[in-house]
Amino acid sequence: MSWITIRTTSARWEAELMQQILSAYDIPSRVLDIGLGIYCGQGSQAALQVRSCDQWTALLLLSFPED
Repeated sequence: MSWITIRTTSARWEAELMQQILSAYDIPSRVLDIGLGIYCGQGSQAALQVRSCDQWTALLLLSFPED
């Protein structure tokens, strides 16, 4: 199973919130810490990943509604 990064954030809590939204729709996801910020005390940058087969559904769920 391959995983694809669909979002990166400058705060881990944002990625965890998006992960909870996807979890409500039974879409498996994972949050990974990225960057040097976590090691330098500048906060925790994170990436949200989903399985490749769920990529487009996840992107649609996390996108802004159109006007």
